[in-house]
Amino acid sequence: MYNLTQKLLDWESQGIMLVRIRFRKGCWLDRRGGEDRRVALAFAALLTPAAALAGVFALWRLAADLKWTSQFVIPSGLFSHWQVWVVAAGLLELCSHLLNRYGRGRNATTSRGRNAAF
Repeated sequence: MYNLTQKLLDWESQGIMLVRIRFRKGCWLDRRGGEDRRVALAFAALLTPAAALAGVFALWRLAADLKWTSQFVIPSGLFSHWQVWVVAAGLLELCSHLLNRYGRGRNATTSRGRNAAF
C-alpha cells in the first residue's frame, strides 16, 4: 500500500498528466451488423420512383409551357419551373445510386461483372 501511495504522490508532484485516447479502427457504420445497409437499400428503393415522378413533373411543366397540355398543377413559385424538377430528378436518382452502392457493400459485384461502369 505504501508503494502505491508513494507512486501517487510522486506523480502528483510532477504535475504532468498523461491521457491516452484510443480510437477504434474503421467506420462506426461498418460495425453495426448490416442494419444501416438494409435501411440504405430500402431508401434507395423509394428514391427511384420519386425521381421518376419528378421527371414526369418536369415533362408535364415543359409540355404546359409549350401549350401541349393543360395548366401545370403548380402555377407559381419555385416548383413551377421545369428546370427545378429536372435537377430534383437527377439528385434523387444520384442519391438512390449512392445508397444502393453503400447498401450492397464495397466488395459486392454487380450482375454485369466486375468491370461494369455502375
